[in-house]
Amino acid sequence: MKPTLLFLILSSHAVAAAPHRFETASVKPSQCRVQNAIDPGMVALHGDPMNVLLMEAFKVKVDQIVGPAWLESSCFSIDATIPQGVAKDQVPEMLQALMMERFKLAFHKESRLASGYALVVDKNGPKLKPSPPDAPAAQSGSVTFGFGAAALIKGSMTTSKLAHFLSNNLKVPVEDLTGLTGRYDVDVSWARDLPSDASQAVTDDVFTAVRKTLGLRLDKLKQSQDMVVIDHMDQNPGAN
Repeated sequence: MKPTLLFLILSSHAVAAAPHRFETASVKPSQCRVQNAIDPGMVALHGDPMNVLLMEAFKVKVDQIVGPAWLESSCFSIDATIPQGVAKDQVPEMLQALMMERFKLAFHKESRLASGYALVVDKNGPKLKPSPPDAPAAQSGSVTFGFGAAALIKGSMTTSKLAHFLSNNLKVPVEDLTGLTGRYDVDVSWARDLPSDASQAVTDDVFTAVRKTLGLRLDKLKQSQDMVVIDHMDQNPGAN
């Protein structure tokens, strides 16, 4: 093979392997008030903790990220332009490249045996109602009771999505083993930190709430899980 032709082939492979990057990007520390939007030309991630941004960048759950404690408490806002002709499904790849550039991110992936839970149907059967076509989209967050904050999972979702939300809240792996395949209306909440004088209305823990409200159960489970291990990451981003 002629040297020139070999050079062209190697160059084309190098170009193909090069990661997509945002056309422009601004990264700033911010208050932890999440407000996100992604459209065909722009990414606006405002007030996200770094571990949530890493979840988006690597398409993993929060319990699959191993790194320093500040990942959970330090929040940032990212405003970035997606290059013309680049699909939204390339955003995670571009977020990774951005973090490597601005935060000097270095990481590796490994498999670890992790303790978690299996989401299964309880002995008396599920209490889930099928969702109508126009049901509100699933969400996970918090709600305030008279005695403090509680975790909340609400909306139309599959049991696989429910397991994902539970995993994020519990910060351990939760695998959907219900065998249920439909979309259901879910509205379940549980108290995170229980004061001594809390009313019975908010004293249910997550295990009781899932069983009583949904007719499902969380059983202990050990499984191998792929982890993203952060070897180095600056807490403050480089200049825009």
